[in-house]
Amino acid sequence: MNKGPAHILIVDDEPKVRLLLRRCFESEGYKVTEAGGSAEALQLLSQSTFDLVTLDLNLPDGDGLAVAREIRAKLSTPIIMVTGKGDTIDRVVGLEIGADDYITKPFHLREVLARVRAVLRRSAAAAAPAQSAPASSAPTVKTIKFDGWVLDPAKRELRQPCGTPRELTTSEFDLLLLLAKNANRVMSRDQIMDGLKGHDWTPYDRSIDNLIVRLRRKIEPDPERPRLIKTVRGVGYTLTADVTEQ
Repeated sequence: MNKGPAHILIVDDEPKVRLLLRRCFESEGYKVTEAGGSAEALQLLSQSTFDLVTLDLNLPDGDGLAVAREIRAKLSTPIIMVTGKGDTIDRVVGLEIGADDYITKPFHLREVLARVRAVLRRSAAAAAPAQSAPASSAPTVKTIKFDGWVLDPAKRELRQPCGTPRELTTSEFDLLLLLAKNANRVMSRDQIMDGLKGHDWTPYDRSIDNLIVRLRRKIEPDPERPRLIKTVRGVGYTLTADVTEQ
């Protein structure tokens, strides 16, 4: 069933930027809603369903990072952060709290569209299996355990050793599942991209390295000295834990 065009919420305090993005997205057939600040954005998100949010970091009535945290605490709506050219730290923090990608101002519209399409396709691909598989014919999916953590592919849930859920974005979950299924095998960035079926990668993408950083901060006791997800210099990444399925 076709749900219609994707609905994008643009959150930016600059009317000219909102107009530029609106025209860009609408020319591609997307439905667009605008918000000029954090309060308006959160109100719209509580009233309507959106397929993607572009979120400026600098808003007149609040921090864009705080808005991203509020969104991610309640919703799985993909977020693309919009940052200033020099806001490296804020970009990293934005990715860590659950943003799916970022765009740096000043931006090129072709890059914006490439990133929006990639994030929307990843989100749709992740949701498709749950929508298409009848409950009566759903296959039995094993849980995957490593170092006390439990990955449940059927529920798309990661549980901590203490038993409480650990929230992951769609791309973080898919990456961890891929690494767990290939535990103790070094995977190159290209192999990881190929393994994440349904995900689209653009020439602008640095998502693999960003995802690794975000994942480490969520599952490593000391992300600066990772012992679960290791970097093999010049080759790629590997999950070094012993993995069992049941």
